[in-house]
Amino acid sequence: MKLDHEMSRSWPLITVALLVACGLGFLIARWTEPAQQPVNPPADDVLPMSVTVTPEALRATGIATEKVSSGNLADEIVAPATIDPEIRGEAVLTAHVAGTVASITGRVGDKVKAGDALAVVASRDAAAIAAAQATAESRFAQARALLEREKALFGKQVAPREELERAQADFDAAAADMRRARAAATVSHLRPDGTGVAVISPIGGAIVSRTATLGLFVQPDTELFRVANPEDIDIDAAVPVQDAGRIAAGDAAKVRTRAGTLVRARVRSVTPTLNEMTRSATAVLDPLPGEPALTPGDVLTAEITPSRAAKTGIVVPAEAVQTLEGRDMVFVRTATGFTARPVTVGARSAGRAAIISGLRPGEIIATTNAFFLKAEMRKPTGEE
Repeated sequence: MKLDHEMSRSWPLITVALLVACGLGFLIARWTEPAQQPVNPPADDVLPMSVTVTPEALRATGIATEKVSSGNLADEIVAPATIDPEIRGEAVLTAHVAGTVASITGRVGDKVKAGDALAVVASRDAAAIAAAQATAESRFAQARALLEREKALFGKQVAPREELERAQADFDAAAADMRRARAAATVSHLRPDGTGVAVISPIGGAIVSRTATLGLFVQPDTELFRVANPEDIDIDAAVPVQDAGRIAAGDAAKVRTRAGTLVRARVRSVTPTLNEMTRSATAVLDPLPGEPALTPGDVLTAEITPSRAAKTGIVVPAEAVQTLEGRDMVFVRTATGFTARPVTVGARSAGRAAIISGLRPGEIIATTNAFFLKAEMRKPTGEE
């Protein structure tokens, strides 16, 4: 009994000792625990997915951008095209008379307005035109005075009616001669002193060619200058025969220059007959207002979307799709540069690629020279 009593008195002390030992063991374990290492440290060879590009660098590299729009690669018509001056978009300047080029004020590339004089041609024909005009005006003045006198005499019943009628006929003939002489002087752009004619541009634009040289003797039909207005042009697309029937006036189109410039346009008309040389129909396109100017004679690619075409997908230039880290990427414009966006590419045809996923209509992407952005992303970190 005594032993049991002593054991019951020692149990609280044993319990307290055990709790103190456990607490000390936990603290020692925490203090001596090795530092936790970071999980999955970043590898040095992971490429960045964004790149900063300044406007100056964008211009220097020639990187072109384009707004993503809906389309269907199966229905889109891609055709070669050329830029031709419109009827009112180009003018050939001649002297209208035979003579010698006395002065030149226009140079190739100069901007001109309608009515600007580019050169002066001295000519004996000009002197003859001036003399004919002066003679016609003198005869008109004389005929007018005679008619007024005959009217006064007839009113006083001094002269017969026949004299009045003869004076009226002479006046009408003199007036016709004067109008003809003035028209000849106006059409030939006669100089006020009558020694020559001015070579006048009938349209505004820029001088694209000049054959006139000082002292050159020219004929009335000799071409001296050619002036063109880049805003008044026709875009002629050579459309395959099988696709011509799917195109109608008003269909949306885009044209792409060799430099990568993209210009929105609209179909004006489609010729009902084939070109004998190309054996293709011609779709005439008009650039939309506000689009960049195109140069007559340039060769480009037209992308026509028939109005009946399905617009359930996205079609971009094939050069916009770049391979980065084994994946198809498209570089999307950001506020400071571009970011690489993985995309799923479908069919490719005629330099175009269908995007199944990864892009949305309205986004801006890099097209021409997009490979510069891929090269920039592959540069080692810190390299300029």
